[in-house]
Amino acid sequence: MIEPKPAIQPEQSGETAAKPSAATQGSAKSGSSKKRRFGGTTTQIRSALKFYKVMAYLTGTMLLLLCAELVARYVFGVYLFAGGTNAATGQAFGFGFADAESKAVLGGVNVSIAVLIVHGWMYVLYLISDFRLWSLMRWQFTKLILLALGGVVPLMSFIVEKRFHSDVEAELAAHPQASKRY
Repeated sequence: MIEPKPAIQPEQSGETAAKPSAATQGSAKSGSSKKRRFGGTTTQIRSALKFYKVMAYLTGTMLLLLCAELVARYVFGVYLFAGGTNAATGQAFGFGFADAESKAVLGGVNVSIAVLIVHGWMYVLYLISDFRLWSLMRWQFTKLILLALGGVVPLMSFIVEKRFHSDVEAELAAHPQASKRY
């Protein structure tokens, strides 16, 4: 069985126990301020930041297109089609909206469904870019959640990207010796 240890260690006799050393006082004054360390080199962090920025803008743009597509589908009852044949008239269908309930366009590409699929896969890449940046910066888990929400809340990816981009740049400038050296 493991013996429990007291929360407060008994004082040692002697002068050194009564008076803390200068090294102990210095660490007590600074509190829990540890030396900042990143998970990679500055080049790796900047590369991850660039990848995150590109994915944030692409995912945010696709999310706005997805929102427009959902409004078109559920409010107006139409899909966006490209090509195909108009089922009612038999004429060629170029590019535009068609009825969502019936098969109004035959053989065309349903752009509305394509937007759904592309946004889904872009969001996966966006999450990879989030994780890469988060792990290299060694941030708290709550920042990863905030980064991930940027791809599902309209316009949030643009706001979050701007904020985290400036945070990364500020941390890199404030801690130039914090990155790994290979």
